[in-house]
Amino acid sequence: MRPRAWLLLLALCMASPACTKVGTGGGTSERHAFTQPHVLRFAEAEDIFGLNPLIGTQAVVADLSQLTMAWLIRTDARSAPTVPELCTEVPSLANGGIGKDGKTITWHLRRGVKWADGVPFTADDVVFSTQQVLNPQNNVVSRDGWELISKIGEPDKYTVVYHLSRPYSSFAVTFFSTAGANPAILPKHLLQGYKNLNDVPYNALPVGIGPFKYESWKRGDVVTLVPNPLYWRGTPKLQRVIFKIIPSRDTVLEQMKTHELDLWVPVSPHYVSELRQIPSTKIFMTPSFFYDHLDFNTAHPALRDPLVRQALRMGIDRNVIDQKVRFGIYIVQESVVPPASQYHVDVPLAPFDLQRANAMLDAAGWKRGPGPGGIRQKDGVRLSLDFATGVGLPDTDLQIELIRSWWQQLGVELSVRHYLAAIFFAPAPSGGIVLGGKFDVTNFAWGGDPNQDLANLYSCARFPPNGQNDLRYCNRAVTAAIDRTRLSYDPVARAKDLAFIQRQIAQDAPTVVLDARRQIYAFNDDLKNFHPNPVAPFDDVMQVDI
Repeated sequence: MRPRAWLLLLALCMASPACTKVGTGGGTSERHAFTQPHVLRFAEAEDIFGLNPLIGTQAVVADLSQLTMAWLIRTDARSAPTVPELCTEVPSLANGGIGKDGKTITWHLRRGVKWADGVPFTADDVVFSTQQVLNPQNNVVSRDGWELISKIGEPDKYTVVYHLSRPYSSFAVTFFSTAGANPAILPKHLLQGYKNLNDVPYNALPVGIGPFKYESWKRGDVVTLVPNPLYWRGTPKLQRVIFKIIPSRDTVLEQMKTHELDLWVPVSPHYVSELRQIPSTKIFMTPSFFYDHLDFNTAHPALRDPLVRQALRMGIDRNVIDQKVRFGIYIVQESVVPPASQYHVDVPLAPFDLQRANAMLDAAGWKRGPGPGGIRQKDGVRLSLDFATGVGLPDTDLQIELIRSWWQQLGVELSVRHYLAAIFFAPAPSGGIVLGGKFDVTNFAWGGDPNQDLANLYSCARFPPNGQNDLRYCNRAVTAAIDRTRLSYDPVARAKDLAFIQRQIAQDAPTVVLDARRQIYAFNDDLKNFHPNPVAPFDDVMQVDI
């Protein structure tokens, strides 16, 4: 990550009527009767299919991993990867951690650290974990950046040197940082000897180096965390963290109302109004690096044509979606870089215009059919699209129905298919819907990073299983610009290329950016000292208590 426009972040937060000071309490020194002392119960309206962040890509796995797993770097209050965790300092040109040619990264590791099972942590674990990321037999969603490591040096048990084939500006995000979400450092002593780590028992109850450790995972029910007495920073104040597996947002809302939950993260805007009415519950919002988007599978015959994609984008009223589904809380925009970033470019918003959209489809050769609804056809192919989405997301379902109603007026037919998160976001080799390309249209949110390394999502080289370019989008000029941003440690040069990338992706329309999110948290006002940042909400938990 790189520093971003913090004044903008502050201004956005101050402009929001829901921004509150976290952990101010409910005006009394006594806990509510429904509060379980020192026990945090939270949910994210999602199920999980594994707890090893090497394999899993879900945001909830990343959040749980911030509490339990091993990292070289943690993020600060501004979401920048500046906090040394298992390294003693973040490598830079100034401290010599980055070589003068930009192609060596030296990690000096913390001594006296132990895994949660008591085994000492050493450079062997970092080297082993790096090898696991690079192991082609592991179902790693992306090796973006990692493939630049040409050689790994281990001068001693507390020093690791990455020799890169070229400079890499996003190393601090990618290489074992909580800002990168995955992967984490893994314990060599528990995992050496396996040919791959796709289905090993470790994935169900990982051992890490965090303030908490996993106690149990009752599938479909609950994941329980307890303090790690061996954590090198000390013991956290919370005595137990309970993650409740509740796939339905409506059910999460009900448990917030009955105070069976203390925290919901992140909250959809659809629920904010009801949450505000719950006694002893507070709402906290921050600008974020997440953005909602509708993705086209450009491998679909109809969606290969940019003119068709532009027409479909013009057939979506994003302002109506923001008002009816997001309640005006999110920021409608066109760019794939959120306004919170210093690299954001204000790309003009494509208008909602059904008349022009119909004319564009006519020009692209898609003729109205004679049957019911006048579904368009071209070369024997109907403009009939499969829309893939998750289950238990009524706000998303409302959004899809709005889109369906507009696209019907364009002669476009939608078939909506719902999937559990475990299969929806699974890796391509495991039959995942999104990464396996088993959709024509889909929508969810991407979480970016302040350094705005866009290769994994939009580079020609990052089609799954080699990345997360689920669009199968390839523009060679965009890829070349992305590659330049990765080579440069100069924010001015990177800004120029990122401006081009944002404008060109908007022109090509492989994705429709619906909005930039604000991260929303709802919590029991007995919760104290909870200071989430947009990319790693559980990176600062030692003083959190309830």
